[in-house]
Amino acid sequence: MDVSIIILNYNTKDFLLPCVSGIAENTKNLDYEIIIVDNASEDGSAKYVKEKIMPSFKNVKLIETGGNFGFAKGNNIGIKSSKGKYVLIINSDILIMDNAIRKMFEFMESNKKAGIAGPRLTHPDGSLQYFCYNFPTKKVLIYRRTPLARFKFAQKEIKKYLMADWDHKENRKVDWVQGSCMIVRKSAIEEAGLMDERFFMFMEDTDWCRSFWNLGWEVWYIAEVEIVHYHARSSAGKIYKTLFNKLSWIHLSSANKYFKKWKMR
Repeated sequence: MDVSIIILNYNTKDFLLPCVSGIAENTKNLDYEIIIVDNASEDGSAKYVKEKIMPSFKNVKLIETGGNFGFAKGNNIGIKSSKGKYVLIINSDILIMDNAIRKMFEFMESNKKAGIAGPRLTHPDGSLQYFCYNFPTKKVLIYRRTPLARFKFAQKEIKKYLMADWDHKENRKVDWVQGSCMIVRKSAIEEAGLMDERFFMFMEDTDWCRSFWNLGWEVWYIAEVEIVHYHARSSAGKIYKTLFNKLSWIHLSSANKYFKKWKMR
């Protein structure tokens, strides 16, 4: 099998059918499977997959984890069940277009040192989403999650971290790509290991890419492959990113684990 597509779901029932339909309608000449991993959703997702999606798409499998185990462990469960030469980890709010998965597969086949790669992600209006990054420093993550993001000195560091000084129009090796859409070589996973399950949410993708680089595997941004991502990320400095937001505390906690793991001051 060429690719195992893993969709980790937690209370995103309404996105699942468009996501799976987009894969089925826009993936040609590729042997693939779709593994939906449900992290104990409370919106009826599992039942919906069994009754509405699986009868319509023969290559879809559902795994019910029985608990909300977070991003890393949930995807690891899917990876362990996968049969493909590559695994494609995608969020349920991703819309596949123009045979994008086949193109990512071909990129990996042509670039044998690539362990992980991610496509160009856009908003539904076609505007660019920042998806690939330089490795973070402690101060840049604090800037992004606090009101300090309003100041010019912080904005300069954030722009560098986001690689915002680049037009993102050519393929390039990068430090890391988001886990919202990444294709990963199975043989590289066997060497680097699965995602670190100490990260419940945030930083597990950063950590994984760093592990791959440390073993000589490359991480790539594939500008020529475009995918729509419906996720609406608030800009730095807004209330979403302040220290008074629960997600900000989770992010900072994950960042603390990341910096301790890599012995970064």
